[in-house]
Amino acid sequence: MGFLIGFLTVILALDCLLLILLILIQLPKKEAGMGTAFGGQATDALFGAGTGNALTQITKYAAGAFFVLAIVLATLNANQSPTRGSKVKEALKQAVANPAPIPTAPAGVPAGNAATPKPAVGPASMLLSTNAPAAPAPAGTNAAQSKK
Repeated sequence: MGFLIGFLTVILALDCLLLILLILIQLPKKEAGMGTAFGGQATDALFGAGTGNALTQITKYAAGAFFVLAIVLATLNANQSPTRGSKVKEALKQAVANPAPIPTAPAGVPAGNAATPKPAVGPASMLLSTNAPAAPAPAGTNAAQSKK
């Protein structure tokens, strides 16, 4: 199955290159297109006067092949391994099935020391603090005057 997907992917890449070249060669209007880069009537000289019809037909078939190959490759890739999930989903399922043990205090450490939470540090802890700094002195007074 992997060989078929690889082979069809190579065919799709070649079809993309063919489509790019066909679209660049075609004339969007009279006397315009990629042929003017080679000196005017280069496409007529290389491919003949009726190249618009032939190039249009080849482009239609190449575009149809592109869509068919893209749909077939998407289907093959989706059906290659339907039971395989992502590694993140597998890790989450494993974590739910086997929860991590809750850490406990070692035997030699008293329970009060292990269970005592550390004080919070940050803006929220400053708001909840009971030993907040005193209010600043009013404007126009200096620290010496306010201590008297």
